[in-house]
Amino acid sequence: MRILVDGDSCPVIEIIVELAAASTIDLIVYTDLNHQHQLEYGVLKVVDQGFQSVDMLLCNNIEPEDIVITSDYGLAALALAKKAKVLSFSGREFTDQNIEMLLAKRHFQFKTRKRTGRQTSHQKRSELDDQRFQKGLTRLIENS
Repeated sequence: MRILVDGDSCPVIEIIVELAAASTIDLIVYTDLNHQHQLEYGVLKVVDQGFQSVDMLLCNNIEPEDIVITSDYGLAALALAKKAKVLSFSGREFTDQNIEMLLAKRHFQFKTRKRTGRQTSHQKRSELDDQRFQKGLTRLIENS
């Protein structure tokens, strides 16, 4: 088991590094040239910027039982197909039971934004979000 992270815009890198180091689990963070990360533990894989370049490299390296950290529903679906466990930046676990509904919701929201021209605003990240993520990742590590 390893932890693979979609590092582009990942707000929980420090939490992931801390938990991976404490559990001595291999950690690989994938990012493009636009995102600068410094890791005290783990390996940083930097790819050239390009459409889905990070997602494709990460996806091509997933093994069964890996833990994948991403908030990208498409990447989550691909990781689940490869028998990985998948957790979002907010601590939501993606499963075979919820991924289709999430993909359908994303598609519906995309069509709505395209039709109306309105963009949704995201809520500011809170300490509760970090706590929820830490609890979710700890649970996945302990259950592996």
